[in-house]
Amino acid sequence: MWQKFCNWLLFEKMGWTTEVTEEHPEKYIICLAPHTSNWDFLIGQLYNGAKGLGSNFLMKKEWFFWPLGPIFKWMGGIPVYRQKHTSMTDSMAETAKQTPVFHLCITPEGTRSRVEEWKKGFYFIALKAGIPILLYGLDYEKKHIKCTKTIIPTGDLEADMREIKLYFKDFKGKRPELFTIGNV
Repeated sequence: MWQKFCNWLLFEKMGWTTEVTEEHPEKYIICLAPHTSNWDFLIGQLYNGAKGLGSNFLMKKEWFFWPLGPIFKWMGGIPVYRQKHTSMTDSMAETAKQTPVFHLCITPEGTRSRVEEWKKGFYFIALKAGIPILLYGLDYEKKHIKCTKTIIPTGDLEADMREIKLYFKDFKGKRPELFTIGNV
């Protein structure tokens, strides 16, 4: 019922299309960009529902207030405490190693605002856990969700991040002026 509703809303009513060619193994990180609007979250959740995928996601702890907090946690949300200097990448990598299924979606910009330098936590989680990174792009201009590339982290951060950023160079976010791949 939920899957049917999400399919109807995202694809029929809202007019989105997909091009997903990559395998989705038992464990992976989704690197989702551009992230320029709260609509990205809704589109992502509808896509997950439509395709029957389940994935956790990181979100700043400020969003986990009543009544949204319990809802976000139920949906798979993991609060990020940016003020605390905890090793979230180590914790997430260890969780990925220990559990039979691990799906985590992260927006590399880390915010809806324009940033020149992307966060690299998603990369280090995948590297430490030995899992792939699926590159998912949202293009609002074309109303298109695309995943046609998987990155296996090599440990060469600069080369791998360049490849990741170049994948997203032509995607148009909801607010395109807020997205950049920075210097590559």
